[in-house]
Amino acid sequence: MKLSFYRYDLKLKHPFTIARGSRTLEHVVIVQVEQDNIVGYGEAAPSGRYGETEKSVQAFLSTVDLARFESPFELETISEYMDGLAEGNYSAKAAIDIALHDWIGKKLDIPLYRLWGLDKSKTLITSFTIGIDKPEVIEKKVEEAQEFPILKIKLGGDNDEEIMRTIRKATRKTLRVDANEGWKTKEVALEKIKWLEQEGVEFVEQPMPASDLAGVAWVRERVNLPLVADENCIRLRDIPGLMQAYDGINIKLMKCTGLREAIKMIHSARSCGMKVMVGCMVETSVAITAAAHLSPLIDYADLDGSVLTTNDPFEGVRFDRGKIVLSDLPGLGVKAKD
Repeated sequence: MKLSFYRYDLKLKHPFTIARGSRTLEHVVIVQVEQDNIVGYGEAAPSGRYGETEKSVQAFLSTVDLARFESPFELETISEYMDGLAEGNYSAKAAIDIALHDWIGKKLDIPLYRLWGLDKSKTLITSFTIGIDKPEVIEKKVEEAQEFPILKIKLGGDNDEEIMRTIRKATRKTLRVDANEGWKTKEVALEKIKWLEQEGVEFVEQPMPASDLAGVAWVRERVNLPLVADENCIRLRDIPGLMQAYDGINIKLMKCTGLREAIKMIHSARSCGMKVMVGCMVETSVAITAAAHLSPLIDYADLDGSVLTTNDPFEGVRFDRGKIVLSDLPGLGVKAKD
């Protein structure tokens, strides 16, 4: 097996602001795994929140020797090998995992959803993310998201109520809220969520810092909206400890090291009686399409990362009024644009 990779700079349509900060570019790393004249594509979209940058991704990938393995079919062994090289490096490991899955699907000449025995007609409607911004920009973003029936609203800043008023003035769509750890105390989180109960919100994601699991559990006992763990839920081992505080989890390939672990997490969460969402970072259609193949297995999808960009170099999953539409092309079903 031959491994290669390169950095790519994704440009955002608008500055993307959450409770932790703002950006206009997303530096991703595209991975290619080649064997038998078949190329599998993968992607790393690193996040500083989890200790990664595009430089750390490339540094880790430079240590990976796939030539020691006979075939991309050795998924479990390769996953164990990568975890043994270094802790963390979640998105770098995910990039290789995605590329291996793409290769396998192409080798077998079937799309991933069929490899897993899933029904592509059961894909979900993805939410469209509205980042923290000024009212006039929020209005423009809501208008641009016209085809998406579900909006995910980023809160956790100083203008939460202004954002919600602006959005509710423009639309009565289903709303999901993500505070990205922005409400720092349990009292503030309780007040905010009680207020959101009156705003037609479906659930609240990561209301408080991941370090304060007890605070989230305290809030959960006092609110009626479901709470979903994001920053609190990175890998499979985290799930059992979240049952006391959360009603569901947000799985991201870039946090959990890829598709193989994501599937394990879905089944683990189900066994714990928890809801499952699959989310994303700002990514190209490579990683978004990979995650989209999991859609028939889950409850909520937040897979709009490529839609937020202006220069996605790949074609992959499509959205029909927000519904995820998978192709029958083998593997991920992505193609590089001309």
